[in-house]
Amino acid sequence: MIALAIAALVGGGLLAPATAADRDGRGDADRPAAHGSSTGVRADDLKGWAAAQRSADAERRAAKSARPTAENRTSKPGKLSEERASATGRQARTAPRAAEPGEAKTLVLYDTAGPFGHLGELYAMGVANLGGHFGTVTTKPVQEYTPELMESYDATVYIGSTYYSEEIPDAVPEDFYLDTLLSERPVIWIGENIWNMANSISLQEFQYRYGWDPTSSFYETDGSVGEISRVDYKGQQLTRKIPVGQDAGVLHPHITAGAGGPQVTEVAQAVDTAGGTTKTSPWALRSGNLTYIGEIPFTYVSETDRILAFQDMLFDALAPQTAEQHRAMVRLEDITPLSDATSMRAIADYLKSKNIPYGINVIPVYSDPKGVQNNGVARTVRLSQRPALVNTLKYMLANGAVLMDHGYTHQYGNADNPYNGLSADDFEFFRAHVDATDTVIYDGPATEDSAEWAQGRVTAALAEFARVGLPKPRLWVTPHYAASATDYRVFAQNFEARMERPLYFAGTLTGEPSDSSRYLGQFFPYPVTDVYGTKVLPENLGSYEPEAHNNNPPRLAADLVKNAKANLAVRDGFASFYYHPYQPVEPLQETVEGIEALGYTFVSPESLL
Repeated sequence: MIALAIAALVGGGLLAPATAADRDGRGDADRPAAHGSSTGVRADDLKGWAAAQRSADAERRAAKSARPTAENRTSKPGKLSEERASATGRQARTAPRAAEPGEAKTLVLYDTAGPFGHLGELYAMGVANLGGHFGTVTTKPVQEYTPELMESYDATVYIGSTYYSEEIPDAVPEDFYLDTLLSERPVIWIGENIWNMANSISLQEFQYRYGWDPTSSFYETDGSVGEISRVDYKGQQLTRKIPVGQDAGVLHPHITAGAGGPQVTEVAQAVDTAGGTTKTSPWALRSGNLTYIGEIPFTYVSETDRILAFQDMLFDALAPQTAEQHRAMVRLEDITPLSDATSMRAIADYLKSKNIPYGINVIPVYSDPKGVQNNGVARTVRLSQRPALVNTLKYMLANGAVLMDHGYTHQYGNADNPYNGLSADDFEFFRAHVDATDTVIYDGPATEDSAEWAQGRVTAALAEFARVGLPKPRLWVTPHYAASATDYRVFAQNFEARMERPLYFAGTLTGEPSDSSRYLGQFFPYPVTDVYGTKVLPENLGSYEPEAHNNNPPRLAADLVKNAKANLAVRDGFASFYYHPYQPVEPLQETVEGIEALGYTFVSPESLL
C-alpha cells in the first residue's frame, strides 16, 4: 500500500494489544492507526505509474531531440490565439470579477485512461474536497470537456495523472487546450500533458503567453529525477518524502521569457539534495491565467508536506481577497465511561485558565467483550453508570468545552478489529487487521454495513447521552477515522459536521459502486464541504504520542508545534490537534503555548458550524 494523502492516515489510531492491556482499565488508548503510509492505492500501482511516467518522459525527450528545432513553429507569435478564436467564433475573454466569499465555482477535470486511469478519480476527489472550502465544485473526466465550459466557472483545475504518449492517445480535448489559452479565468494545471497543450496550440503561442517551453521541460535531469526532499513556499520549508523507486519526479520547466516577455513567477521552489549538493528549480509557476504544478502533490503526504503549498494556492484562484489569519483547535480524545475524572478536571482547569475552548470526544458505552481488562470476564459500562464522570463532563461543558460523539462503543462486537475488541482500541465501522510487519491494514466495511446498521449505532449513542442529561452533540468524529461512504452519509444526517480525516472511495465521482480497496485518505487545513456533501472540520497536526507504535514514530509536543509552523503557509489555515486526557498536563501546555506563540488563536470547533 502507498500513501496518497498522509503519512499517518488515521490520526485517531491504535495501541498494540499488549500495551492496551496495561492501560489500567481506561480503555481510551486511541493511537494513530498504523496505516502508516497507506491510503488504498496498491504499491505496485504507484511503482508502476512512476516507472511508466519516467519511461514516457524519456521517450518524449528522445523524440524532441530527433525533431527539427523549427517543428510546430508555423505561426507568428501572438497571432495564433486571434486566428483560432476567430475561426471558432470565440473571443479572448476578459478577467471575471472575484466570486463572493464561499460562492466560488470550481471545475475539476481528471484523467481516466491508461492502466492507472483509476488514480485520476482519487486525485480529483482530493482537489474537489479542498474546493469545497470555497464554494461548489463540479468534477468531470477531462474527455467530457466541451468548448468554453471553463467560462462558467471561477477557476478550473486539471489533474494530469495519465501520461499521454504513443501508447496512450491524448484524451484531452483540443478545446480545453484552446480555452485555457484564450481564457482569463484561472487554470491550475497539475502534472502531465502540459507539453501536449503547447504542441496543440503551437509552441510559439504558448511561449508568447506563458513564457516557458513545456516541450523541452522534463522530469529527469542528468538521467535522474534527483532527490527532491523539500519545497519552499512563502518562507516555509515543506517536506517531500517519497520512497526510492516510487518517485516520478517534478517537472523542470524550461523558462524562455526574456526582457519584455510575459512575467513568469516562481510560486514555490523544489529543493534537490542529490549527491550532497543543493539544486533548486520551480515546483510551481504562474504566468498569465495559468498556474502549473510540476507533480501531483497527493502522494506520500504528511502534516508538514508540500501539499500545504497547493492548499494555499487555491486561495489565489478562488478567494484572492482572503485575509491572513491563523486559528487553532484542540479536542480531548477517547473519553469513555472508565476515563479518570481527576485527570480530566486537571486538564479542563488548565484550558480554562488559558481561556482555550475545546472539544471533548466521548464514547458513551465502554465494551470489553473478552475481558481484556477484567480478568477474562466480559464487561460493558455505560455513561449512566458513571455519575461522577458525567458530572465532570458537565463541568467541562460549562467551562469552554463542546460535546462531540466518538462512536457508540468504538469497537466491533467481540472480534479482534484489529487488536482485542476493546473500546477505543478497535475500529467500529470498518474491519482491519495487523500484518506480519506490524502494520494495520484496512480490510473494508463491516459485513453488515448499511445505512440502517450505522444509524442504529448512532441512535444508540445519542440515547445514552440523553439518558445522562448531556446535550445532543453537534459534531461527530469517526472511530479511528474509518467508515464506508454509506456510513459517512448517515453521520451527516445526524450531525452538523465531522472533525476528522476521512476516507474517500473510488466510484464516488463516477456513480459506480463504491470500491473499498481503492480510496483516498485526506486531512484538511480548513473546513470543507466534501464530495459526500458533508462538512468536515480540520484535524491536521495529529496527536501527542510519546511512544512508537505500529511502525509510527513517537510524536512529541515539539513535533506538533513544528507541524503548526508549517501550516502557517496556508493563509486562512488551522492548526488542529487532539490530546488524550490520560496524558499529563505538561505536554498539552507545551503544545498549546507553542502554537499560540506562532500567532494562532484557539477557537471552539462549534464556532465553525
